[in-house]
Amino acid sequence: MPPSPDTAPTLRPDPPPQPTGEAALHFPLGEALPQTGHTLEVAPGLHWVRMALPFALDHINLWLLRDRLDGREGWSIVDCGIDNAATRAAWEHVFEQALQGLPVLRVLVTHMHPDHLGLAHWIAERWSTPDHACRLWISSTDWHAAQVALRGTGGAGGDMAADFFRLHGLTDAGVLEGVRERRGHYASLVPRVPERYRRLMDGQEVVIHGQAWTCMAGYGHAPEHISLHSPPQNVLISGDMVLPRISTNVSVYPMEPEAGALTLFLDSLDRLRTLPSGTLVLPSHGRPFTGLHTRIDQLQAHHEARLADAWAVCTATPCSAAELLPVLFKRTLDLHQTTFAMGEAVAHAHALWSRGQVTPVDGSDGIRRWQAVPPRTGNGSRGA
Repeated sequence: MPPSPDTAPTLRPDPPPQPTGEAALHFPLGEALPQTGHTLEVAPGLHWVRMALPFALDHINLWLLRDRLDGREGWSIVDCGIDNAATRAAWEHVFEQALQGLPVLRVLVTHMHPDHLGLAHWIAERWSTPDHACRLWISSTDWHAAQVALRGTGGAGGDMAADFFRLHGLTDAGVLEGVRERRGHYASLVPRVPERYRRLMDGQEVVIHGQAWTCMAGYGHAPEHISLHSPPQNVLISGDMVLPRISTNVSVYPMEPEAGALTLFLDSLDRLRTLPSGTLVLPSHGRPFTGLHTRIDQLQAHHEARLADAWAVCTATPCSAAELLPVLFKRTLDLHQTTFAMGEAVAHAHALWSRGQVTPVDGSDGIRRWQAVPPRTGNGSRGA
């Protein structure tokens, strides 16, 4: 007999699907973008500058902040772009159109990668006077890392990088030769680094035009990346730590071959989660957005999914980092992208290693592979 009206189940429509990716974030400026050589104000006294990059990631966001330093009125710049003629010309146009006749007082750089540090030497020299130095402000770790990179002895190019990638399964002779030829890649984009700098440290307050910005160190993407948070304005200049559309590269490099880069990065995201959820995030790539906690959730879920995929493949047969590339990256990679992808594949393998889920096995062919470790059973022993 059919259920009575009092006992019949209530049919409810399925809830609408929740937005994902960028659709789950809010972009206060909509589709607006500053034109090259011009600025767009995103908060009082804080202007967005956008410069072109000659890579698949074709732009970088830079920031111009109204400032007062040592009694002088002027501007501070956060991040610089690479050193090439087009970026210099775009900056000259910004200097002419946006500075209101005031000088650049200092250059703050979130980290040592070329699109952030490249033109720091030129801007600092251009705006220094005999009485007032336009100083570079950067973490000490990243300043020193930039000096090493200038010598071509680390990073994603040169003999050391090629040997490191060969250890991790990259055997294509042409690709390895291309990696060796990239020895001077960093110096081609960052020809010099200022010889003097002011150190930025985690927890330090930098007063910009009378308002305190707190330095928040992040790890995994760069040696000691500094994001800047303004509590009064509820604004975070996130650098590359939190981007709205892509996940920033997290790599292991040959000069620190056992690094736990991905673990450090995920822990750094947890620290950023302590900021208010409504924080206006000013990223180095993509558009300014709100929804910081949502984006952190997305990034952590993304990496956990990739870790699960990598571990699943290693359970079938031990895999090198190179063999994990098609698992972690679903697109065709050029040489530039391959160098970053290899570093990231090693980073994911190391994260699984630190969790006790894989162990390294060095083969007679000179290649390191990652063998899955069976999960622990309920009684504390490992399963068969």
